[in-house]
Amino acid sequence: MQPVDVRRGDGPVVLGLPHTGTYVPQDIRTRMNERGRALADTDWNIHKLYDGLLEGATTVRATFHRYVIDANRDPSGQSLYPGQNTTGLVPLTDFDGASIWNEAPSGGEVEHRRETWHAPYHAALWEELDRVRRRHGVAVLYDCHSIRSRIPFLFEGTLPDFNIGTNGGTTCAPTITAAVEEVCRAAQGYTSVVDGRFKGGWTTRHYGRPEEGLHAIQMELAQSAYMSEAPPWPYLHERADALRPHLANILQRIEQLALGGALT
Repeated sequence: MQPVDVRRGDGPVVLGLPHTGTYVPQDIRTRMNERGRALADTDWNIHKLYDGLLEGATTVRATFHRYVIDANRDPSGQSLYPGQNTTGLVPLTDFDGASIWNEAPSGGEVEHRRETWHAPYHAALWEELDRVRRRHGVAVLYDCHSIRSRIPFLFEGTLPDFNIGTNGGTTCAPTITAAVEEVCRAAQGYTSVVDGRFKGGWTTRHYGRPEEGLHAIQMELAQSAYMSEAPPWPYLHERADALRPHLANILQRIEQLALGGALT
């Protein structure tokens, strides 16, 4: 199993998909408990939801599951949200705070997983961002995520449908944030927030360097907006079909800004 699947496009937008993979090597799977093997914290169906929404977009998708190692965490292991419940580089618990291992990985094994899975994903992502920037003078990483709308261990209440992350406006041009926010606010029947509980993961924060022509924005969708939030996590076509035009509008607006020279 290759750690990353890349599909190249000729446009300025790169879609990152770090959490849709479900591959777990057998030697790792045997050390998980039953709860871990359920892989409940997958960003289920996100690749299907975004498929075909922006012609010319490049996609970089991790094939491995986040329980193997989380491609959206700092490789040093530093927490993205100090003082808040979260999961780490190699999660020890699921999003409900329950253990997922019978035998947790050692420090040496974490490093091996970083080299085997995490590093190749980011090498591929960087290669595509650099290629796109050389072609267009600018590149925009749109990092695709989803999560259950209610997870008391991680946040109170119900999550908005659209959770836009820019790490306090530092990872992309204000025009990108404004365009994405405008589309989300205009989407009837949906709720949205900018830099709420999810401000952008390590990927967004690491690659978002607007002064270098690299812009990054994270979209964390509430899974209730397009699928069932219970096993077997089915994709709900009617909900998804209602959501997809808004996501397409977001991506098209970002592309127009990039191609129109508004980000350089």
